Amino acid sequence: MAALTVQQEYMQMPPITRAYTTACVLTTLAVQLDIVTPFQIYFNHDLILRQYQFWRLVTNFLYFGPIGFNFFFNMVFAYRYCRMLEEGSFRGRTADFFFMFFFGGALMVIVAVFVNLVFLGSAFTIMLVYVWSRRNPYIRMNFFGLMNFQAPYLPWVLLGFSLLLGNSVIVDLMGIAVGHIYYFLEDVFPQKPGGFKLLKTPRFFKYLFDAAQEDPNYNPLPEERPGGFDWGQGAQVGDGNQDPPRDEN
Repeated sequence: MAALTVQQEYMQMPPITRAYTTACVLTTLAVQLDIVTPFQIYFNHDLILRQYQFWRLVTNFLYFGPIGFNFFFNMVFAYRYCRMLEEGSFRGRTADFFFMFFFGGALMVIVAVFVNLVFLGSAFTIMLVYVWSRRNPYIRMNFFGLMNFQAPYLPWVLLGFSLLLGNSVIVDLMGIAVGHIYYFLEDVFPQKPGGFKLLKTPRFFKYLFDAAQEDPNYNPLPEERPGGFDWGQGAQVGDGNQDPPRDEN
């Protein structure tokens, strides 16, 4: 019965979130089982251009390191904020959501050539968190029960947490920068006097993702849990009520 519930929950996940989180888990398991090694999937522009190992453009976003705290921490945030974006402001706009993935990933790959980063999954997660936080500015967050703040500060809190863990802040800064570029071009600039929409989802993406009608049995993630995850003793990463989906027209 529990297995059936897990299967139902899995199938009710929105398509991009399901595909991305599944790919991350399968990639990590493949490395853990020695089916592949990190050296076969990390980002290396020389191998991509000279030996045509184009899979590295994708696989470097799917690996968060060996199974442990860092893996679970990143997976929780990737799943939660990816799903809330897809079920919130991108509800019914799967092609637009995929285009955000494509746009953000492409920018990160370009930057990675110059800053010598080999795995970009954590930066991609921070990008998702940043876009969600800017679109839900009035939600109150609670981080590990230690501090309260509004959602737009969440990416910076995570950056500080990375510093405490001894991680490089370049990854977090890249995610924040790319997330801000997308947010500014998509949400801010078109609303300014004389502004216009710069980011337009290619018709090919719309043909691929928006042709099918929405499943009438689709059950979105409850909106009263915008980023919440129990870390023990009732502490939550996020708490509050998510704003209604934005009017994108």
